[in-house]
Amino acid sequence: MKWSMTELRKNYRSEPMMFDETLDLKADLMERYGNEVLDLSPVHAKGMVSIVSGGDVVVDATVTADLTVPSSRSLTPVHLPVDFTMTEFYVSDPTATQRFEKTDVVMVITDDVIDFDKSVGDNILLQIPMHILSEDERKGAAMPTGQDWQVVAEADLAAVEKENKPVDPRLAKLKDFFPDQDDQ
Repeated sequence: MKWSMTELRKNYRSEPMMFDETLDLKADLMERYGNEVLDLSPVHAKGMVSIVSGGDVVVDATVTADLTVPSSRSLTPVHLPVDFTMTEFYVSDPTATQRFEKTDVVMVITDDVIDFDKSVGDNILLQIPMHILSEDERKGAAMPTGQDWQVVAEADLAAVEKENKPVDPRLAKLKDFFPDQDDQ
């Protein structure tokens, strides 16, 4: 969905424009963020577009979709339902951003067109957590391993390093200088 700010200001000054749309953002998000997005269902967006003081445009929307992303541990696909609300302000003049709070999302539009699809796609990406695990990984499944590598939990890292770290024979006798200290 794309809207002209001029048309919105002209036709919806006294009453907001309501929308209830299904957006197909899969191809765009997979092209832009193929490593973070493995699959995306059609996105449902419902909300309204209003004109506020100064001719600024505000979009309030509720967005729902089903997203598939890679596990941060094993890269296996993980189903992630997203359901969030978003509020964004659109202005034509960069100085108009000073009218808003620092916590408000304010976009400066230079070509008179609001690309709502791109905005929704970007907000969907913001919903992906930094650390996401598959159901098996949450239940304690074994960590991934391979030839000469393994994934270990941070709590187990010291033990694994100690186990896998051979002591240089030339330095082994230095251990005797500090017998009261463990290997560090």
